[in-house]
Amino acid sequence: MFMLRNVTKYLFGDTSKESIVEIPQGQLYLVRPLSPKGYSELIFKDAAATIRRTGQEYQYQLVIQRAYEEGEEELLAEEDGDNGDAEALSTDKDEKTFLLDQGLHFRSEIRDGGEAVFAWRDLSGDPGDLYEFVCDRSVQASEVGTFEMVAIKCQYERKFRKPQEAATEKELQQFNFTDQTIPSASALSTPSTKPIDPPPKPKAIEDSLAKQTQKDLSSRTTKSRASDKEVTYTTAPPSAMTPKGTEVLAKERAELHLFDFPSGSFMLQDPSVVATVSEIGKWEYWLQITGVEREWLGQPVVADINPVFNFEYLSFIFNHYTEDGSAYSWLLRFKDQEVEERFQEGLMRALWERLNEIKWTKSTDDERQYVLDAFQDLTMEDEENAAKGEGDEEEEEEVEQDQSDGQRAEEYDSDESADDVVTKADDGNTNSQLAVGYKHDRSFVVRGSKIGVFKHTPNNNLEFSTNISKVETPGGKLFSPKKVMLHSEDTDMILQNEANPNSLYRMDLEYGKVVDEWKVHDDIAVKTFAPEKKFSQMTGEQTFLGLSHNALYRIDPRLSGNKMVESDLKQYTSKNAFSSAATTEKGYIAVASDKGDIRMFDKLGLRAKSQLPALGDPIIGLDVSADGRWVLATCRTFLLLIDALQKDGKNEGKLGFEKPFSKDSKPQPKRLTLQPAHVAQFHHETKASLSFTPARFNAGVEDKETSIITATGPFIVTWNMKKVLAGRKDPYTIKRYDQEVKADDFKYGSDRNVIVALPNEVNMVAKQSFKKPTRESIAATPRSSGRFGSKLRKSEVVDSPY
Repeated sequence: MFMLRNVTKYLFGDTSKESIVEIPQGQLYLVRPLSPKGYSELIFKDAAATIRRTGQEYQYQLVIQRAYEEGEEELLAEEDGDNGDAEALSTDKDEKTFLLDQGLHFRSEIRDGGEAVFAWRDLSGDPGDLYEFVCDRSVQASEVGTFEMVAIKCQYERKFRKPQEAATEKELQQFNFTDQTIPSASALSTPSTKPIDPPPKPKAIEDSLAKQTQKDLSSRTTKSRASDKEVTYTTAPPSAMTPKGTEVLAKERAELHLFDFPSGSFMLQDPSVVATVSEIGKWEYWLQITGVEREWLGQPVVADINPVFNFEYLSFIFNHYTEDGSAYSWLLRFKDQEVEERFQEGLMRALWERLNEIKWTKSTDDERQYVLDAFQDLTMEDEENAAKGEGDEEEEEEVEQDQSDGQRAEEYDSDESADDVVTKADDGNTNSQLAVGYKHDRSFVVRGSKIGVFKHTPNNNLEFSTNISKVETPGGKLFSPKKVMLHSEDTDMILQNEANPNSLYRMDLEYGKVVDEWKVHDDIAVKTFAPEKKFSQMTGEQTFLGLSHNALYRIDPRLSGNKMVESDLKQYTSKNAFSSAATTEKGYIAVASDKGDIRMFDKLGLRAKSQLPALGDPIIGLDVSADGRWVLATCRTFLLLIDALQKDGKNEGKLGFEKPFSKDSKPQPKRLTLQPAHVAQFHHETKASLSFTPARFNAGVEDKETSIITATGPFIVTWNMKKVLAGRKDPYTIKRYDQEVKADDFKYGSDRNVIVALPNEVNMVAKQSFKKPTRESIAATPRSSGRFGSKLRKSEVVDSPY
């Protein structure tokens, strides 16, 4: 059984976190059953409830904080202007705090429809006035039970001024107010007078809540079915045949829940199953879940299971794919933290060994901990206090409005016949890459051997400017650029030709043609390249960085002959499989690899100052914040956010680029993933697995990084940095298109506008149009912009090839 005492012990024990427990989504009402002022008032339409520590021992606060849609907070700030008084009142406007005291009569109730409600007295209001927090239906009953138990123990500490571990069942019972009615928050309803079950007598309050958790999880299904006979519920598919195992890595007992697509919640399937992780062959592993009466599921342990461990709720959520391509999201809930930790280590060992083809025991303790930390929910510190930074440097041997969304079409002669226009090119090519100008308001879209140029208008729209119809070598040979980068104050573009890996090309954008071929080296190929500094494209800087599979070097086009600067070459004897690089404003360099590790350099030609362990997944994209504080790596199914600031030791306050981390004090990674339930819904809608485009921060010389953007299939996803660092459960929003997103990036100098390249379309869209991921927003069929028909007026089309 899910034991609330174990959970609250774990939550209170983690004193590094200001927040103890959170309900991520709900609505706050002020209800006045006896007042002539009106029955109820909606205070926050969308809010989160949190129990926080204060600066005083044994004192805790219940905090209800307003949540904004993406862009809403900034929009309201603009409307308010720079009013200092408004700024001073913003905290009260967006947040309400209540000292957790017995006088609040804090209690909860789960109603017949499955709706969970917390209520407490308004001590500054009229007699009978209550605050009510109505939880979103996605909130699990177990979360409600945990939250109430934490509140009870906080009240205990305040009253008795001693730690909650010392509380007896009888002492906790005096903070149980479940015998008091909670009226409905709806102004259209008559306040409920239905008697609540009397408080438990012989049993402890926490056992009662634990039973209620079980009861609510199972009863939600039956109540929902009783109220709507025609709803079809997600059922578990047949289990695959279990292969013979050679070694058991983990075997633990747990509850099993399945995500139900129609209701958008996890449903209890079996209160007691055995989850086993086994080795079944060389670098092959298997997850099997078995109940008393049936085999529930079996599947290989691969990256696509998208594992997420949450020790706050003792849960493990993962995705399951059947042979017919269907996707499901499952949840295992363990009885205590020790059991979950044992299972986590077994599963992560299997996943890590499969990806790295190296035995888990051959890695160091701190490398194993780095991997485990990356796969659980963590709150990151965003403070300028520092982490141990002593150790050896890297070893020598071996990174809204379209025309519904903010899109503006190219203006054409209105007299031109509509019959002359088609919206797709006939060459079989689609848009593939996007380069956003920093110096001038232009974006460039690569489509086969063509490049489209789009102007950013003052009202944040796109306007087609011109089309570079032929990308060809100085010798006249046509090619399709593999990678492009703006250069030299956005007047040049550097192009890579896959057929000639030892050279790069310079296109003069004023003339729209390739004017130079730069031979880099006779023997060392160019796998990818990056600017000398993060904002070099805004300057006349001529040099830039190049990468081969095992070398990092500087390229200087002004050299005669080969353009590689031999004195700045750092080459490794092993095959490091370098894949991507990024630079900071000062020119610090991060280099990632297909192995999944990241190296951090302060300058070229020397060993890396720091090397971060590999999780095993290849890194396909890399970005760094301008100040070097944050490193953002993209893998196929997740992003990795790493804080490079050292927070203690002799290198306190230094970045990993400047001084090495000690071997036992690597930075704590934050793995950014979509919730497994959302992944399953994405797959349900698109029949495709996750495959992120290289993620990027918003960029601007004077701007802090506040958002992250990437895409997978037809979905664009943005993460809010503030929410990510605070450990919020709802840190990302989405926007769906009806075609695959080929490339995406923020407009320079802002995180409010996103430029999107679809196969045959280019848009600038307001981030405010992004939505929270729900069953409705994921499944919604986007409106066609009207640009995919065979014949349209040219005033409705950006440009036929784009």
